[in-house]
Amino acid sequence: MLAIYLSALETETDRQKFTRLYESCEKKVYAVALQILQNPSQSEDAAQQAWLHLLRKWELVSSLTREKATGYAVTAAKNAALDLLRLQSRTVPLPEDWDPPAQEDDKDGYRYLVSLVRELPEGYRRVLELKLVEELSNREIAKRLHIRESTVSSQIMRGKAMLKKRLREEETQYA
Repeated sequence: MLAIYLSALETETDRQKFTRLYESCEKKVYAVALQILQNPSQSEDAAQQAWLHLLRKWELVSSLTREKATGYAVTAAKNAALDLLRLQSRTVPLPEDWDPPAQEDDKDGYRYLVSLVRELPEGYRRVLELKLVEELSNREIAKRLHIRESTVSSQIMRGKAMLKKRLREEETQYA
């Protein structure tokens, strides 16, 4: 992930400075988010949002002492985690008896895939339902759930990865 962050910076000096900050407080940023959210995958999302925030404010952050920059990073992580908590309180889960529209062909496969999506953690499940079932764009999902578009993208990516992993596990189990 560090390489992606570094690609957003223009000078080698900024990349070196960001690398030092990242390496010195990466675990602290994640730990703060985990303490608030009590969920590893959501904490990763919050930590990622915190680092993206630091990049957006890099001109300010790079001028701070290392101690103050670390404090800024920790505060960004806390705020990102609290934003996710607020989002969770506003998101209403779909009812358990919700039956999404089925494709005419391969209804059993479709139902099976829907059951796998329902087993995902709430944040990933809701975003994938809006993307795959309601066919909303990432921007529309972000507006509806009051989250950043980058969070929508990462949750879609991670949710799909969880589904693929589960399908692979079941494929090897029955092979």
